[in-house]
Amino acid sequence: MSELMYLPGATTVGIVFKDGVLLTSEKRLAYGSFVLSKAVKKVFLLTDNIAAACAGLVSDMQSIVRISAAYLRLQELETNRKPSVRSAAKLMSSMLFEMRLFPLLTQTLVGGVDDEGPSLYVLDPLGSVIRDDYATVGSGAEIAIGILEARYKSGLDWTSARELAIAGMRAAMARDAASGDGIDVLRVTPQGISEEYLPVR
Repeated sequence: MSELMYLPGATTVGIVFKDGVLLTSEKRLAYGSFVLSKAVKKVFLLTDNIAAACAGLVSDMQSIVRISAAYLRLQELETNRKPSVRSAAKLMSSMLFEMRLFPLLTQTLVGGVDDEGPSLYVLDPLGSVIRDDYATVGSGAEIAIGILEARYKSGLDWTSARELAIAGMRAAMARDAASGDGIDVLRVTPQGISEEYLPVR
């Protein structure tokens, strides 16, 4: 059996809305047909205005988030200003590119709010950086993107963006066996960061 069968699946969604950015991910960690955990956190704080959400190997997710958060804190101390979302995305991109011959197996969404407003970036395991208004990564992405494409509109308010993200996540969780067991929702606005957990319905 191919080793690829043992790569973990996931579904992660990011949406830019009128006042901020929303990141969501489900809680399941599956290797092939084995569900290793139903309580994995895949959304992370990097600073008090930037967050990341990942799909892939949990160890790689945790490593890149921990290192990035430390570098961003050092940057803030050295410059006496908050890092931009773009600088956080480029930092992660550089780390992923450096490891391209032995890639960190994670797809990452970086979102937040800075002086330029809310923004969202998509990173692949080799360090590509793409800015977008909405995105989804992971094994359930092909299902979730159909929901986002059909319903996304520029300037969505928080309630509409949350409903859209959850609809995309639920569609993916219904059809992707590697995704499930609840949804973590993380919101970044100029007022700060808030998180909520939605149990399986």
